Amino acid sequence: MKVLIMAGGYATRLWPITKEKPKPLLPVGDKYIIDYILEKVKELDLEVYVSTNKFFEKYFKEWAEKNGVELIVEDTLSEEEKLGTIGAIKYAISKLGIDDYLIVAGDNLFSFSLKEFLRHYNGKPLIAVYDVGDFELAKRYGVVVVEGDRVIDFQEKPLQPKSTLVSTGVYALPKEVVAKVDEYLAEGNRDSPGYFIEWLLKKGVEIQAYKFDDYWYDIGSADSYLEAMKTLLKESQIEEVQISPYSKIISPVVIKKGTKILGRSIIGPYAYIGENCLIENSDVSDSIIFGDTIIRGSTIWRSIIDEKCEIRNLELKKSLVGGHAKIQRGD
Repeated sequence: MKVLIMAGGYATRLWPITKEKPKPLLPVGDKYIIDYILEKVKELDLEVYVSTNKFFEKYFKEWAEKNGVELIVEDTLSEEEKLGTIGAIKYAISKLGIDDYLIVAGDNLFSFSLKEFLRHYNGKPLIAVYDVGDFELAKRYGVVVVEGDRVIDFQEKPLQPKSTLVSTGVYALPKEVVAKVDEYLAEGNRDSPGYFIEWLLKKGVEIQAYKFDDYWYDIGSADSYLEAMKTLLKESQIEEVQISPYSKIISPVVIKKGTKILGRSIIGPYAYIGENCLIENSDVSDSIIFGDTIIRGSTIWRSIIDEKCEIRNLELKKSLVGGHAKIQRGD
C-alpha cells in the first residue's frame, strides 16, 4: 500500500489568504495542517507521496525534503487548469503504478489514528465517516447511509440529506478499485471523490465505513480554520520576542520570532502571531496574524490577517484581510 496526500487544490474559498500559499501549509498552532496528517501517516511505515500542482510546488519542496516525502506535481498553474481530485489521483497512479492506496485530503484535520483505520481495512474500499449532527451542515459534504459498517447509499452534496454522517476525505482503496479510475473518468463523470464513491456503489462494489468521534475539520472556511486552531492549540509557543511589561499574554498562543508586543496589549487566548510583527496597544484573540504585519490601537477577534498588512485604530471581528492591505480609521 502507498499513501497519497492530496494537496493540489487552489483553496478559492479562503482567498485571498490562500492565493499565494497552499492551504495544507497554513499554520495551526505551531505546525502546518499537513504536519498533523504526516504525523499520523508516519506511524504506518508506508511510502508517502504528496500530490500538488506546479504553482505550489516551490512552497512544498523544502517541506518535502525536510520530511522525506516525495512530491507528485501535476502541470497546472491555476484553478481553471486544475485537475480534479480523481484526475490528480489518476496522474499520481500513472507515476507510481497500480497498488492499494491510502488517500488523505491534505486540508482535513481529524482525531482518529490512521493505524486504527487500516486495522478495519479488509481489501474492500474503506472510507472514514463522521457525524456532523446537522442536516443543513451535511449538505456541504458527501452524505453516507450505513447498515452496520457497510455503506448502502452515498449522496454528494445533496439538497435533502438522508443522514448527518459524512465522508471525511480519508479512503483506503484496493488496487482493483484504483484500476477503475480510468473507466470512471472516461465515462465523463464528475471529477470528485464523492461522485466516484457513488459510481462504485452503483457498480455493485461493496464499501465499508469507519466511524469516528471527537473532532474533524474540513479547512474550507475561516471559521473552520479558527475552530481547528482552538481545538489543537493546547499550550503556548513563544519564540524570541519582545513583550512590554504592560502587555498581557493569555495562553494558549503562538508568537513567532522577531515579533514585538508593545504598550498595553493583550494577546490571546488562541492567537497565532507570525514572524516580525508589531502589535502595539492592541487586543488580539481567536485570530491568526501572518508575518510582517503591524497592528496599532486595534481590537482583532476571530479574524485572519495576511502578511505585510497595517491595521490602525480599528475593531475587526470575523474578518479576512488579504496581504499588503493598509486599513485605518482616523484618530
